[in-house]
Amino acid sequence: MATMNSQQRPDKAEPASLSFASQAVHAGNVIDATTGAIRTPIVMANSYQLPDDSSALDWSDSQTLFYTRNSGHNQLCLERKLAAMERGEDAAVFSTGVAALHSIFFTFLKSGDHVVVSDVTYEAVWRLFGELLPQRYGIEATFVDISDLAAVRDAVRPNTKLIHAETIANPTTKVADVQALAKIAHDAGAMLSIDATFTPPPMFRGLEHDADFVVHALTKYINGHGDAMGGAVIGRAELIRRLKADALVDVGGSISPFNAWLIMRGSVTLPLRLAQHVSGAQRVAEFLDEDPRIAFVAFPGLASHPQHTLASRQFGGMGYGAVMAFAVQGEPEIQNRFVANLRVITSAVSLGHDESLIVHVGKAGRGGSECYPDEFREYGHLRLSIGLEDPTDLVADIKAALDETFA
Repeated sequence: MATMNSQQRPDKAEPASLSFASQAVHAGNVIDATTGAIRTPIVMANSYQLPDDSSALDWSDSQTLFYTRNSGHNQLCLERKLAAMERGEDAAVFSTGVAALHSIFFTFLKSGDHVVVSDVTYEAVWRLFGELLPQRYGIEATFVDISDLAAVRDAVRPNTKLIHAETIANPTTKVADVQALAKIAHDAGAMLSIDATFTPPPMFRGLEHDADFVVHALTKYINGHGDAMGGAVIGRAELIRRLKADALVDVGGSISPFNAWLIMRGSVTLPLRLAQHVSGAQRVAEFLDEDPRIAFVAFPGLASHPQHTLASRQFGGMGYGAVMAFAVQGEPEIQNRFVANLRVITSAVSLGHDESLIVHVGKAGRGGSECYPDEFREYGHLRLSIGLEDPTDLVADIKAALDETFA
């Protein structure tokens, strides 16, 4: 039998030597020196013992443990795990996904700069670039159909510093061609930030497609249990160092040690959970697509999706995510009646939980909804995040709810 040489041998002390499933278990974990506990314990301290001579400390340092706003033991462990899983050089963790997104904009943009933003983006990002950053700081933004690469290229200006998009847009499920967007950004001397919350690793790794920053709302799939909030930015070490110094230490969006520990715990099962999420979503989407009582379904795993071919290539056959948007035939009261008739799927916001979640968003939508496809503006939409239930139960629940709604 052939044996591995020392360079091939996997070692949990060297996360890069491990496959993804093993990284999810071991990366960032530190055996407790005091008790010998094999899982990193929760360190609920806001201060750490200083060295004998603290006069030389850099009080903006985010690697030395002395004050938890800068960094804490659980935060550092989580950052190491996320960097390994995304194959990035470093990571910064924050109290929420929005805090992570804001950290990029706050750190790398200044008055007079210009940004190209997807015209379908998370509500907070829309308001940041549509109102707050232009009005308060003189940062200009152009919202553009991110799937139209010519339009993106035309929107770039000499003062463009950043292009921002989502791998799969919330809620329309439009798919961004990350490598193509990165080329446009880099050709213009700008950077690309990607919100990859809908596509956690190993399904997709934006840094390997030349993005400068990958953002995750850790609240969602990476935590996976619906019990902790957090956000992360992963990228090159020098960029993350700047981001921590400006947006973490001096703005103070630090994640709590307890939430960092919860997310570390949840991330261990990400490979197993993600496989169930995406396979269940595909089955549910196909069922919805075939039912005549459904007005439309938006899900990249369907051949009818405008970016299905791109999604198949970009996500490498690892699935198409687990979030879809659809509507039943009828006015808003019909959508509400359908949701009320569900018995397994829960009516609640968020996504990536162990349980399937659905939310009815009306025709008015939210910021940027005027850029949604026609069917979204005609019916509104139901955003459905598929959980870990048996998809047979989910399909049966949807069918029964439709039968009751249209009885």
